Amino acid sequence: MIYAYIAVMAGVTYLIRMLPLTLVQKKIRNRFLRSFLYYVPYACLTAMTFPAILSSTASVVSAAVGLAAAIVLAFRGKGLLVVAVWACAAVFIAERVLAVVL
Repeated sequence: MIYAYIAVMAGVTYLIRMLPLTLVQKKIRNRFLRSFLYYVPYACLTAMTFPAILSSTASVVSAAVGLAAAIVLAFRGKGLLVVAVWACAAVFIAERVLAVVL
């Protein structure tokens, strides 16, 4: 039975990716639609990542501190590794401070 589930999931995944490629063969000329499609991956990534960020630590406060540190460093043009390391360090320090305070 598990193989039937896997086959159905594979078929649905294939159809979702194959249908737009076969149905839309011309270049999309509508500026609004092209702009909308350009931002869809960013919106999906944000919708999946943001809740995980806030629920990944013991406290929402330390998660918000790490998120704020990551946003500040990203806007300053730092690389992905630098942003990730400093965000983790900010969460670690916030967790230690909250452990002492509470």
